[in-house]
Amino acid sequence: MEKAVIDRIEESWAVLLVGESGRVVNAPRSSLPRRAREGQWLLVELEGDEVISAVVDREETERARKRIEGKLERLRRGEHQK
Repeated sequence: MEKAVIDRIEESWAVLLVGESGRVVNAPRSSLPRRAREGQWLLVELEGDEVISAVVDREETERARKRIEGKLERLRRGEHQK
């Protein structure tokens, strides 16, 4: 299993960024969990560029959400200008 983030969803396709290298994989939306959405992290099993299985990685998705919230809060406070 590899970690992947859903970069974007375009009609019936999802663009995944897989692993630390961010390898781009285009996957049919039907190969992802039913309520998967952009920005969510997944644990995927791939065969080449084909998604064999995918489940939402709730812990990684939550970590990413908190990291982004922290960055936005620092921007709002103007800390990026120091």
